[in-house]
Amino acid sequence: MPDPDPDLQLLIDAAIAAGDEARRFFDGPNQSWEKPDGAGPVTEADLAVDALLAGRLQAARPSYGWLSEETEDNTDRLDRSRVFVVDPIDGTRSFKEGARTWAHSLAVVEDGIAVAGVVFLPMLGLMFSAAQGQGAYLNGDPVITAQRDRLDDAEFLAARPALDGHHWLAAAPGFRLAYRPSLAYRMALVAQGQFDGMITLRRAWEWDIAAGDILQREAGAVCSDRTGAPLRFNNPVPKLDGVVGTNPALHRQVINALA
Repeated sequence: MPDPDPDLQLLIDAAIAAGDEARRFFDGPNQSWEKPDGAGPVTEADLAVDALLAGRLQAARPSYGWLSEETEDNTDRLDRSRVFVVDPIDGTRSFKEGARTWAHSLAVVEDGIAVAGVVFLPMLGLMFSAAQGQGAYLNGDPVITAQRDRLDDAEFLAARPALDGHHWLAAAPGFRLAYRPSLAYRMALVAQGQFDGMITLRRAWEWDIAAGDILQREAGAVCSDRTGAPLRFNNPVPKLDGVVGTNPALHRQVINALA
């Protein structure tokens, strides 16, 4: 792995510290409650990791904006060229239940484009990292996306509702289906080549996908919204119209098949 981009090294170091903080709660008491409007669970660990990351990252780069799932949003970030886009714990429900596949997802976005990102799974010892023009890596070793070119032979990570008929012009593709609860982890696994692609057809929060976007693109995948448009971040409402991430050949087939 080449010497990391300074922002990427900052994210790697911050993710390691976040993992240490999260493990304190994973192995001990951790109160949780439901967010308003059915937005899902949040725990003491989410808030503690968010505070740690905000303190470290904003102190290191005071000119950067800040967008995090667990920080109340404001418009200040919209005037910044570079912005941190952070999910302190992606897979909170899994974290609560004692599963080990939750992740820290950290990215730097420049003028709407993800330029550095890490997805770190501390309980599995997996550090995915990428910076623009430097390739994608897992624990320092380069990774590339899988090169299968027939949808019927492929295995995609997606929730089962993504195959509902109304999403597709004809029948849903015949790829095999797998699932991981953390969206960031799903995107990283595609970058690694462990699965051929991933799809989510619901509107997706930017903090779930910014790091995965740069990972996939640097690994050779095409990552877009459900219409095929490139992902752009730091929007006033930080949600995007789904995600399709896979190699170029399969990406064309999926986009052409979607309604």
